[in-house]
Amino acid sequence: MSDAWGIVVAGGSGDRFGGPKQFELLGGEPLWEWARRSLIEGGVADVIVVGAMDGAVKPGDRRRDSVAAGLAEVPDEVQYILVHDAARPLATPALVERVLVRLRQGDVAGVIPANAVRDATKRVEGERVVAAVARDDLVTVQTPQGFVAEALRRAHATVEGDAADDAELVAGIDGTVVYVEGEITNLKVTVPADLRLVEAIHAS
Repeated sequence: MSDAWGIVVAGGSGDRFGGPKQFELLGGEPLWEWARRSLIEGGVADVIVVGAMDGAVKPGDRRRDSVAAGLAEVPDEVQYILVHDAARPLATPALVERVLVRLRQGDVAGVIPANAVRDATKRVEGERVVAAVARDDLVTVQTPQGFVAEALRRAHATVEGDAADDAELVAGIDGTVVYVEGEITNLKVTVPADLRLVEAIHAS
């Protein structure tokens, strides 16, 4: 058994997209399958898909509930777990490998891919721009996010409330989370225009 398994979160309702985006096709395959395959090709031994597709684990009401459902299916012997969103079909196996390599160094609880903020950033109140925000120490975060299995399980068992991602939960148990360079093309499909952009990148 490899020391790493993956979880693909594919249970969202896709309200902003207009329906369950994880079933949208890219190159003839659903987005969730692209996410699953990138994990396998990047070096994980097996992947638990959480969603409403055949053979998948039933999702929960919140994202963290869906991840917890996937965690319950990962063998206790697995050392590292990568959590990936079905809505990011263009993550490459090289990115998965980069997360795994850093995680296996053994000095952190979690590793997430991220990119530096390139655009000028402002704070607003309603439609009014009220302040500029320094961006030198800001990054935008992606998946797959990798964690020491014990830390991820403990975070889900002990940290209450909701969270934007699993890195936030692991930080809640004082776990050290670091980042590696993400990929500009690792876009998240949230609205229909995002899918058109993903399709254009795939076709190029």
